[in-house]
Parts: sequence; C-alpha cells; structure tokens
Amino acid sequence: MLGPDLCPRPRGVRRGAALALVFVTVLATAAATNCLPSAERRPTALPAGTAAHDPDARQGHTTRGGDRTAEDVTRAAAEAEADGKSGTRAAEDAVGRSGDRWGAVYDKAEYEQYADALEGRYTGVGLWLAVTGDGRTEVTRVQAGGPAARAGIEPGDVLHSVDHWSADGQPVTEAVARLRGDAAGSKVVVGLSRGSRSWTRALDRAVLGTHDVSVTALSAKVVMIKVAAFSKGSGEQVRTAVRRAPKGAGVLLDLRGNSGGLVTEATTAASAFLDGGLVATYDVHGRQRALYAQGGGDGARPLVVLIDGGTMSAAELLTGALQDRGRAVTVGSRTFGKGSVQMPTGLAGGSVAELTVGHYRTPAGHGLDGSGITPDLPVTEHALEHAETVLSGLGGAT
Repeated sequence: MLGPDLCPRPRGVRRGAALALVFVTVLATAAATNCLPSAERRPTALPAGTAAHDPDARQGHTTRGGDRTAEDVTRAAAEAEADGKSGTRAAEDAVGRSGDRWGAVYDKAEYEQYADALEGRYTGVGLWLAVTGDGRTEVTRVQAGGPAARAGIEPGDVLHSVDHWSADGQPVTEAVARLRGDAAGSKVVVGLSRGSRSWTRALDRAVLGTHDVSVTALSAKVVMIKVAAFSKGSGEQVRTAVRRAPKGAGVLLDLRGNSGGLVTEATTAASAFLDGGLVATYDVHGRQRALYAQGGGDGARPLVVLIDGGTMSAAELLTGALQDRGRAVTVGSRTFGKGSVQMPTGLAGGSVAELTVGHYRTPAGHGLDGSGITPDLPVTEHALEHAETVLSGLGGAT
C-alpha cells in the first residue's frame, strides 16, 4: 500500500518511478503521495540519519572515498550544465558508478517535496492506494478533511484514471506521482468506480499533514501507537501518547512499514520508553558521535514493538535501542537493514545529491546496514495477535 513517506532509494531503482516511492510514505497519502512500501517492494524511504538533518554533521571532515564521490558527482553535474545538458542526469550516472547503494539525486522541485515530507506535510488530494490481485488500483484510505474526502471518495473505490491517463494495470507509483502532480490549488481529474457506478471528479490539490502517528486503544489495558514515518514532531507525539496511556496499560509500538525519517525524532520517541542512556552511535565522515535519550521516560510500562521487512532506517535505530537495552520484546519479521547516513550536496542547476557518509550502530554495537534486526519472536502471519499475547504475558493486557 502506498501512503505518505521518505528516503533515498537503493541504487538500481532509477529516478522518476523511484521518486514516487521516495515519497511514498509521506506522499502516498497525498493522492497518494509518498509513502513507504515494504522492503520487498523496494522502497525509497527517508534516510534515517540523513546528515542533512543532523545538526552535528558537517562537511569537511571526509573520508577519502566519500570525499572523492562528492567531488566526482559535483564535477559531473557542473560539466553537463556547461555543455547544455542535464546536470541532474549526469550526477545520477556518477552516483550509479560510485557503488553508493543509497546515493540519490533529486532535482530542485523533488528535493523541496522531500523536505516537505520531513516536515510532515505534502501536496496532494489525500488518498492511499494499493493494487489489487486483479491489477486494479484501489483506494485503501482517505484523509479526513482532504480534497478526496470532501468529494465523497471512500475506501474500496477503484481509481481508473488520472487526467485521462488509465491507471488500470499500471504501477501504483505512477498513479501516485500523477495525483501528486503540481502545486496546491491545481486541479486533477480522477475517474473512479464503486460497484456498478462510475464517475469522474475534478479535485483541487492542497497542502496536507501526513498524520504519521496514530493512537488506538485496543482495550483498557492495551494502547497501540502506530508510527508510519519519523517526520517532524512525531517523536513528541509518541511521548505524549505514552504519558496519556492509562495507568497499567501496555503499549504496542507498531513500526511495520515505517521507512524512516528524522533520526532526532526517533531518538525523541526512544525517550518515551527510556530514562536516558544510549540510543545509537554513528559516524559521519569517520567522526564518531552518539545519540542519547532524554531522562524521565516510562521505563516500566510493558512494551512490544511490531516490525517487518518495511521497517527501515530511523525505525530500525529505535527498534535496536529498545531491543538491545532490554526495554521491549520485538515481534514480526526481520527489518530491512538500512543503517547508513546520507549528506546532501548542492549541484549545478539546483539539483541535490544525497551521498552516504557513515553508518549507525545499536547500543550493543550491532551494525544495521544489510543485516537488519531479527525479532525476538519471528512471525509472518497474525503478528498483531501474537504481539498482544506477548504483551499479556508482560502484564500489559487482560
């Protein structure tokens, strides 16, 4: 399912279609719009710890390899622009030759969308989409108060066209990109069906919030906190949800499909469950740094973390901290395995390259990149039910 999200795509997934994935967690919502799908779908999620958003990360103290890659990409873009060619395309080719799996290149407009996603907003119509078994593009969720909701579109409706482009049998990422389209206030015409009824409707795109944190009381003793992405403010929303949970209630922290986001927000979320202490260590251009939880977190409330192959980056960083420090039981399947740090480099023509400059490690020193996190209780089906059973054993359910 595509819903709102962020992060550079792995090398091999090209710009364009990949870009829709990049914003899939945040944007998929915008008519999709950028949300992160599971790892099996080759997502593009926010780089957990992208140095662009790491106040301690500074250019200049580079390793030879990272420095050389940045110089090569910068030079390629500049030379292409001087020859009247696309600096963005030349930079993309240079990143591909570098072997940087998570290296990515965005043109100016794309990077602005990326930054907006990190800020917890996007431009779109407020739809989540998924492809059904018979190849149809189905609406799975409609954002309350958004353009699509005001037009009467509902979950279960089938999207057939976007501005006369047929969505039937096409990649959902392409539908997402076309729905996202232009600036707020621009119009997009969608063709839909519901049962035997078919109709078209013109929608006005709008700037919408991603609503990346949702809280559900499953019972008087179980509160589920779902975090779709770590955009700005999400960490404090998790802390608030934990403080407001009924006394004695356990927490199910659902990080399934969370492709990452801002590392600072993941660290703040960790502070909801830890009374200070180490969250992760990382290096940027060879310089070592550490992330610490704030004091005063609820270290006693029963906690189970749900993870899967779509749990990436900053979400893995949080999971690793809670698992290594014995604070939570993890349930689900192995996480994606993205533990690298990216830093943005401005290029000729206004495009931006995100290049890998370092890696994260959990409090116990485990690297995440390429290996991911193995859950304490591996399950592939009915993960939520298993998680509730575990939480019950921890004293958090009746």
